Amino acid sequence: MDPFRIDVPQEQLDDLHTRLDLTRWPAELPGSGWGSGVPLGYLKELAHHWRHGYDWRRHERELNEFPQFTTEIDGQRVHFLHVRSGRTDALPLLLTHGWPGSVVEFLKVLGPLSADFHVVVPSLPGYGFSGPTTEPGWGVHRIARAWAELMRRLGYERYAAHGGDWGALITRELGRLDAEHVTAVHLTMLPGGQLDPAELTEDERRRFETRLRYQRELSGYSVLQSQRPQTLAYALHDSPVGQLAWITEKFRDWTDSADSPEDAVDRDQLLTNVMLYWLTGTAGSSARLYQESGALWRTPLEPSPTPTAVSVFPKDITLPIRRIAERDNNIVRWTEHDRGGHFAAMEQPDLLVADIRALLL
Repeated sequence: MDPFRIDVPQEQLDDLHTRLDLTRWPAELPGSGWGSGVPLGYLKELAHHWRHGYDWRRHERELNEFPQFTTEIDGQRVHFLHVRSGRTDALPLLLTHGWPGSVVEFLKVLGPLSADFHVVVPSLPGYGFSGPTTEPGWGVHRIARAWAELMRRLGYERYAAHGGDWGALITRELGRLDAEHVTAVHLTMLPGGQLDPAELTEDERRRFETRLRYQRELSGYSVLQSQRPQTLAYALHDSPVGQLAWITEKFRDWTDSADSPEDAVDRDQLLTNVMLYWLTGTAGSSARLYQESGALWRTPLEPSPTPTAVSVFPKDITLPIRRIAERDNNIVRWTEHDRGGHFAAMEQPDLLVADIRALLL
């Protein structure tokens, strides 16, 4: 376990600014809005703020306020935040992000949660300061095993875990394979499972429609990242505006926003999240997780006996169906929120913290 502090060389920031200044902007059809992707006018304004208004050093200091470490697990560097509670009886809690997220997702909940829990927040292998990966095979199952080893090294015999997006699949698998040590898992997403549309209730049909819309309109990124992540990496690794657009689109489509991502997520927090991809050169290695484990979203999962709580935010990518979830999961708590979307810890931190506390305290 080695202490870690973020200290980005100024040369990297200067290079970013030069690339932003030299952006070659594409044409756009008039009136296309968000239906064809991120609108040109919106992205130009956001990139201008990134170049002239956003202060990386301030956000770097904010991140460095939390204790950080790196360790090597199964040949891969793993970076993590570790915030210990002042409570002597605090339960350890592992938080796992997904794509296109990072440890930045959890900045608003670290303080409140660490009042009651010892909080561990790792960067996924291939993401942020854990990346890039150097060999194939880093899928959901291997990451879950690595997380079990990380908690063992930290000396935590019993712990709970939370995750959304890929973090939900990893957290669920962690609870299944390390059930001896995991007290409960808290998820904001679950794979859909097999169902017959003719047997759905009205509410279940509405939820099923969110899955169909995702497959029809919103899943192109997933197909590309699962099939040709290396080809995509050349564009995103070389162009900061390309990386910005690739991530920003998801923060608009997947959040409880009306017109732009800022309706749901703080603009500078979004840019800090983008910076972790750009500064660490992990556009390609993060995308490879879709190639390693993308099929898991479409295949039946092994049943999990671990007590499982599900927190449903209405503007998430897809909405889980409880009757389906109960087939293969030990559901002990199910919360339906009236607001919020995919990036719950950024959008509705108070709701998320309250639900985790209600499960574990």
